Amino acid sequence: MTALLAVNGTLMQGLELKKNLLDVGATFVRENKTAAFYRLWSIGDRHPAMLRTPGEGRSVAVEIWSVPLEGLAKVLMNEPAGLSVGKTLLLDGSIVLGVLGEPYLCQGHHEITEYGGWHAYIARNNRLKE
Repeated sequence: MTALLAVNGTLMQGLELKKNLLDVGATFVRENKTAAFYRLWSIGDRHPAMLRTPGEGRSVAVEIWSVPLEGLAKVLMNEPAGLSVGKTLLLDGSIVLGVLGEPYLCQGHHEITEYGGWHAYIARNNRLKE
């Protein structure tokens, strides 16, 4: 059995923790977006934290992965502290598991919701460094 998992940060394709998904036999399903109820913070420019905040958010770019149930806990245990799994509402109204941040994690960090996703935020930072 597998579960669909929405990832919004360093587990995404081309980023450093994607290997954690591949190591447990996960497969990429598709790119997607959340419903417009989420906000995103950069945690020290190392990884993002996404929070559901009904009425205050916007859509965030995510990737949907099919993860074997026996590997799901391993993937999540290797996530940075303060990230957890919860139900995530997608733009089409479907609900999947997703990597979410705990509210305390975002305190004192830079909100990056306006970029619409971690890849867009990283691309912006890379352009500024050039």
